[in-house]
Amino acid sequence: MIHLFTIGFTKKPAETFFKLLKDSGVKQIVDTRINNVSQLSGFAKGSDLQFFAREIGNISYDHNLDFAPTKELLSLYRTKKLTWNDYETEYLNLLDIRKIAQKINVENLHQHCLLCSEHKPDKCHRRLLAEYLKQVRNDIKITHLI
Repeated sequence: MIHLFTIGFTKKPAETFFKLLKDSGVKQIVDTRINNVSQLSGFAKGSDLQFFAREIGNISYDHNLDFAPTKELLSLYRTKKLTWNDYETEYLNLLDIRKIAQKINVENLHQHCLLCSEHKPDKCHRRLLAEYLKQVRNDIKITHLI
């Protein structure tokens, strides 16, 4: 069984965020954001997050742009030019276009955590990605850290 986690950093203080990761046994954070230098949360800026994760929980960090939506797609959704259902379809199509199912060795994602900014996974691409990967390998257990 492959255990895949997801987490968003907004609405979480650093203490809660890192405790969730550490207590869950996460081995690597996989950053799925387009822009990982955001100041939405100081501890979640790419280079800082990499440092804190390593120091606090001995957790490695990877920024994978293949997992991120395009800037255009995100902008269309945020400006309400796309519904969530349309965004979901477009994002999943993007994963197919990028051949994620063929590129990724799903077994290597055991105890990894998909990261983005959204607090909850319901309307977030990290959930869509996790579910997409579960279709590739049905022996994935997904846990959303909230």
